[in-house]
Amino acid sequence: MADTKPLTIWIVSGEESGDQLGAKLMRSLKARLGSDGLLFGGVGGHAMEREGLRSLFPLEEIAVMGFSAVIARLPSILKRIRLTADAIVAAKPDMLVIIDSPDFTHRVAKVVRRRAPHIPIIDYVSPSVWAWRPGRAPKMRAYVDHLLALLPFEPAAHKRLGGPPTTYVGHPLIERLADIRPAPGERGGADDEPLKLLVLPGSRRSEVSRLMEPFGEALTLLRDRSPRPFEVTIPAVAHVAQDVKARAESWSVRPRIVEGERAKWTAFREADAALAASGTVTLELGLSGVPMVVAYRVSKIEEVLKYLIKAPSIVLTNLVLGENVIPELIQWDCTPEKLADALLPLLRDSPERQRQLAAFGKLDELMRIGDEVPSERAARIVEEVLASHKHV
Repeated sequence: MADTKPLTIWIVSGEESGDQLGAKLMRSLKARLGSDGLLFGGVGGHAMEREGLRSLFPLEEIAVMGFSAVIARLPSILKRIRLTADAIVAAKPDMLVIIDSPDFTHRVAKVVRRRAPHIPIIDYVSPSVWAWRPGRAPKMRAYVDHLLALLPFEPAAHKRLGGPPTTYVGHPLIERLADIRPAPGERGGADDEPLKLLVLPGSRRSEVSRLMEPFGEALTLLRDRSPRPFEVTIPAVAHVAQDVKARAESWSVRPRIVEGERAKWTAFREADAALAASGTVTLELGLSGVPMVVAYRVSKIEEVLKYLIKAPSIVLTNLVLGENVIPELIQWDCTPEKLADALLPLLRDSPERQRQLAAFGKLDELMRIGDEVPSERAARIVEEVLASHKHV
């Protein structure tokens, strides 16, 4: 792909997870195409900046999550959308890659497609069109040339819904299996005491505020019902750690709260069971082999929107497996009593526990992508799309 001028790729992410994906993609593109003739521009965080990006503005200015938060920051976000689109059109890059955060990145892509239709656009991470608002999939064809999917069922979902051409490139967790999975003897045996229970109330302040109370009360009930003692660990992300600590003060079962990625993965490798908020963490737990109960609560306005959900589960692990082996207690079902009832069988060698463990054994085959790692496969697709557009 030699050319007289440097190849320019703009990458636009909207939050930390997208920044991590973007940084790995940049690294793989440099390895594949050579760093000398490759220039990057766009919006990213510290990880992408370490790979050579000068972000148009700090990622924190747009990294807002949830419907209510987006509405509150809408004027600022709209200003950044215009600024980002203007910069891309002026730079005339060879490609634009948008990463996740559709409230921001898809709006940028639509403006760029309208004003500079010759720039190919790749979307890295599919919106949850298979769960709700499926009409978004065919609309994406107007401004997305190719979609890079993290979940193995997403290409078929987009084909069914009329979405853009989609390739499963693998979930980044595939690259972390050595961190997630216990070494021999690291996870306790069936008769070891105390049992080790993970509690994961979410990475957003709204999740923590809604889930810490029922989680704490469920642990009190569980302690009174469980025939075996257990200890609780909460791996807390930095920006909610203080809130988690403050709310855990009222719990009768006092947890050990750890911070940082290394401490989190150690806790995963040692855990016997987990109580978790819905999210990517359910896939982390499944790949680690930790049976779990999943819960979620949303605001009243979001509760109305959730009636539009079409997916058979909100748990990513259930969706990848194609069967609902993990109990999910949502909104009004997220009560201390129901949480404790669902967790209790997981603290012994029960059919419920064995069913989850057997299902987790299928995840590797369902998520495998061959010899490539996800960022390498993503970079290969980017190069192929670039080559196809050069010949148009």
